Amino acid sequence: MFSFAIQYGDINSDGSVNSLDFGLYRLYLLGSYEIKNTTVADLNGDGSVDSIDFGALRKYLLGFISSFPVEEIVVPTPTPPVQQSENMILIPHNSWTCGMPAGIPQPEKGVLVFEANMKLDTIYNLGKTQYGQRKVFVVQGGTITGPKFTGNVMSGGLDFQLDISNGSMEIEQLLVFKTNDGNYVYFRSAGTAANQNDVRIVPDIEAPNNGSYNWLNSGKYAARRVVDTAAKTMKISVYDISSVAVNPDSTNSITVTKPEGVQSQSWDYRKAYSERKGNVFITELVNLGGSQSVGATKNNGNRNIIPITGGNVTGSINARIIPAGADYQNLSHPMSIDARYLWETDDGEIIIVRNGGAFGSLVPTFEVRADSKYAYLNNKLYLSSDPAMGAGGVTITFYESEK
Repeated sequence: MFSFAIQYGDINSDGSVNSLDFGLYRLYLLGSYEIKNTTVADLNGDGSVDSIDFGALRKYLLGFISSFPVEEIVVPTPTPPVQQSENMILIPHNSWTCGMPAGIPQPEKGVLVFEANMKLDTIYNLGKTQYGQRKVFVVQGGTITGPKFTGNVMSGGLDFQLDISNGSMEIEQLLVFKTNDGNYVYFRSAGTAANQNDVRIVPDIEAPNNGSYNWLNSGKYAARRVVDTAAKTMKISVYDISSVAVNPDSTNSITVTKPEGVQSQSWDYRKAYSERKGNVFITELVNLGGSQSVGATKNNGNRNIIPITGGNVTGSINARIIPAGADYQNLSHPMSIDARYLWETDDGEIIIVRNGGAFGSLVPTFEVRADSKYAYLNNKLYLSSDPAMGAGGVTITFYESEK
């Protein structure tokens, strides 16, 4: 039996990728043409055939990229011997402890608190960044069900998935819930996996101190995260594990590992010391939605979340701001922000942006495909102005950092 390599982008199966394929793809998006082999049309490997793939085809034909994102996806090769982790305590890598460095038990051994069933809007496959293979899932919305907690998942939530070459995984999520009686709850989680079939996350939940949901602030939780990229769904099942014993040893635990030389991502935003603002790099106009205020919460915090609904970037980079993410503010003294969001450049590159710190000392950082023309963002240092009110949102200027 013969096997043939897939020629991505060859929509009409004539052995070439050219303007004819581009035209047929356009007709498909307009509903006037049927693509029989959707595998060759899924150019970013997210299981869907849509305008994001069409944009990748455009960049390929214009010479901006020499291969499609799907061709850069590395199939993880687990380091032998492969241990099955499902029934074992999972010990995170020491660079991404998930708040449980001693180990995350199997979540299902606890008591179910609630489930969040979400529909995904867009799945961005950035390719290989400075940390590994990065995907970003944008949440369209969803529902929460549980014996003491019901409500909705707000649109614009972000799930950052990092696939490591040895088969391990790291997760960060930023979600906002709204209870059926109108309270907001902030859900930020860190997750990990030794293999793709056993993903566990540890939620850090902030609920109002005053009211019927303050019990969420003092629980000890672990959760199961399941993503179906074809159906564009995500399910999170959160369990109270406060009564689950965690006593790892060589027989009941497995440790998440990373290959040598893999750069570690940070849970916290970068802090700048002895740096000053140099040349202007870019200016943002960020459009914002209405505040989603948790109010006074645990650890003397006062959480306020302002959704990012769009905007634009001009200067050394020209881009649109994707309507997703938010500014996750802590209004307690000293007031700080932690804005998490995405740019899409004029030539179609997706850039992860984080701008955080106390007012007067904001520091932006970036994550982008390591072989893109914007890869310098992964290493160079920048500083940010404070937000200033502008037409339809806030204006922010990023500067090159100087010592």
